[in-house]
Amino acid sequence: MAAAILIPISFFLVVFAITYLYFSTRNRERMALIEKGADASIFAKGKSENVTSTWKIFILNFALLLIGIGIAIFIASLLENTMGIEESIAYPGTIFLMAGIALLAGFFVTKKLV
Repeated sequence: MAAAILIPISFFLVVFAITYLYFSTRNRERMALIEKGADASIFAKGKSENVTSTWKIFILNFALLLIGIGIAIFIASLLENTMGIEESIAYPGTIFLMAGIALLAGFFVTKKLV
């Protein structure tokens, strides 16, 4: 019974501690740089106009993955119905193959964006 309560509490404490340490350390580093007279523009590094957002890249890759899985299910259905390949072989094999091809295509498209 006690372990059921301690696990969520300890998980929350660990997440809180890591978040607190991250932000407090970042704040101390920035304050030290400001005290030394560093330019504030270094804090906005990576916010240039030409950089593609991480979320856009993630959504693009996720969309291509889902498209690949959808095409794979369609191809596996065709393989099962026309060629008589067993369902337990056609579906997983085709899904993994097309998902890999979709992720590879997403990699190349992302390389062009960045």
